[in-house]
Amino acid sequence: MNQSKRKIAVIGGGITGLASAFYLQKKAKEESLPYEIVLIEASPRLGGKVQTAVRDGFVIEKGPDSFVARKLSASRLAREVGMEDKLVYNTAGKSYVLVKDRLHPMPGGSIMGVPTEIGPFITTGLFSPMGKLRAAADFVLPRSEKKGDQSLGEFFRRRLGDEVLENLIEPLLSGIYAGDIDKLSLMATFPQFYEVEQQYRSLIFGMKKTTPASPSKPPKNAPKKGGFLTFTTGLQSFIDAIDAHLESGSVLKGVRVEQIKKEDNNTYRLRLNNHEVMYADAVIVSTPHRAIPGMFPNQTFFEPLREMQATSVATVAMAFDQSAITQDIDGTGFVVSRNSDYTITACTWTHKKWPHSTPKGKVLIRCYVGRAGDEAVVDLSDDEINNIVLEDLNKTMSITSKPDFSIITRWKDSMPQYTVGHKQRIESVKKGVKAEFPGVFLAGSSFEGLGLPDCIDQAERAVEHVVQYLKYKQGSITETVH
Repeated sequence: MNQSKRKIAVIGGGITGLASAFYLQKKAKEESLPYEIVLIEASPRLGGKVQTAVRDGFVIEKGPDSFVARKLSASRLAREVGMEDKLVYNTAGKSYVLVKDRLHPMPGGSIMGVPTEIGPFITTGLFSPMGKLRAAADFVLPRSEKKGDQSLGEFFRRRLGDEVLENLIEPLLSGIYAGDIDKLSLMATFPQFYEVEQQYRSLIFGMKKTTPASPSKPPKNAPKKGGFLTFTTGLQSFIDAIDAHLESGSVLKGVRVEQIKKEDNNTYRLRLNNHEVMYADAVIVSTPHRAIPGMFPNQTFFEPLREMQATSVATVAMAFDQSAITQDIDGTGFVVSRNSDYTITACTWTHKKWPHSTPKGKVLIRCYVGRAGDEAVVDLSDDEINNIVLEDLNKTMSITSKPDFSIITRWKDSMPQYTVGHKQRIESVKKGVKAEFPGVFLAGSSFEGLGLPDCIDQAERAVEHVVQYLKYKQGSITETVH
């Protein structure tokens, strides 16, 4: 039987879609598979929330600024697209938690807010004596009896008490998801904490046992290497490099998929907003979750995606001359406790954390505003947001002049909320897709992780699913013909 080309449509040009298209094309080339891959992106640019502004010598990230180094898929993809020499680790300086107008150093040995060293925990001013005593109850409390999902707040309040949760764990974990700690799903965000508790009973003891030993100390005066990676040329350059490695003519920008309809032979008819129609043998959908139900009209199993919330946030980058900062702080940034009268949720002294980002003699400060239940600030004018951020910053440091410039980036409904029961709901949606639309696969930040490596991991799994599906489909056709 003559093998005709199989068309695979990848919908959504964020990091998940780009990685999917890249690895599909790579697989097709390496295994001589008869695939034609097309990436369809509704906006005029690729990269989704990954955006970099290069201005006056500054490299300013408007979305994510880095990725976790220990998750290897992002650095592996960087190597495959020729960007490995641009990778750089963050400088591991002091970080703080802001509680009631006071910056407290992050206690040494805390893993995502869970203490693993007694000394720093006892001496920190983050918690009252009673708060510390309550956290110590973790050593004697039994394991959780709850076998299903639960909120991060419920889990950590039970193990460590309110103070540790509100003044340390919540600012760190909620900041990642811009969510409500009492609604975020433990099993969809940090299941490892539950697994450690079940194995060791004590969360503190278990985290200490399972945390790898610190590497040997670097030479004196050598900068400490952090646990995050980015590119000296900005994350956007990573997106551009992946795009450059895709086959010519395989990317459609400014084209939106309006409807996906299954044909009788299990191929898919894609109606595009430019009045064209495309047919595909398999489809990877990597768009934000709210865009998906509209592509598949009248499918009730997509209801969890319709109901899934997303939080609006904004990033505020401010560039200053070094002379404008008369009261500096030794560190790379801070997160803000809910027990503080601040609008910003976190602040990064980018010129210290990422020295490559800032010209000599200049300062770059990046702040975050907007969180679940408190998103109105995102809709204020640029001037209003700038004034609010400067007022907050001046409570902890002294800034004597307006910024040389600022860049405010609003991300409306951009942070999908993994609330309690998230994994079960997504499994239900994917089960419905598999039954009704075989050959269609969902991947992206709305499903199994927000970070760049998480999205790349999902892309690689989706590619494997597509290849297996098309081989199975081809085998079925061959058997029918013979």
